[in-house]
Amino acid sequence: MPSEATRQRGMRFPARSGKVKVLLVDEDAGDLKLYRLTLEGQGFEVVTCTSFEAGAHCLEQEEFDFVLVGQGTVAFEGRKVLDRAMQANRYRPVLVVTRCTDMQCYLEAMQLGAVDYLEKPLPPVDLLRFVKSHVYHDRARAQGSFVS
Repeated sequence: MPSEATRQRGMRFPARSGKVKVLLVDEDAGDLKLYRLTLEGQGFEVVTCTSFEAGAHCLEQEEFDFVLVGQGTVAFEGRKVLDRAMQANRYRPVLVVTRCTDMQCYLEAMQLGAVDYLEKPLPPVDLLRFVKSHVYHDRARAQGSFVS
């Protein structure tokens, strides 16, 4: 898998394998590792970014079925990623996870289009349930909308 540095040089990558593709963006390396291992263990294709700028750039270069973005402080640094994800595809589910719950950040995230705003650490079983329910629900809805 290409490194984050390779992604930042603007390279495009081959078409997807058909797996559900998830983008994880968080400055907390421990959370990223836990979430990546959890999702890869269930067969998801996972791309991780340790900076919000890199995450926003990934959204310009690749398609993702689901985006998880961390929020470090009440400054809501992940706003840039959420904004970019919604601009590219307003139907893509984006989950915001945070260690510092803040009502203003919650309201902003939801107004920008996040599907939810949850407190860290997100237990692996909850992460899997959340990603599967949103991705597979969205795929089923999309398939149902193409009636011939």
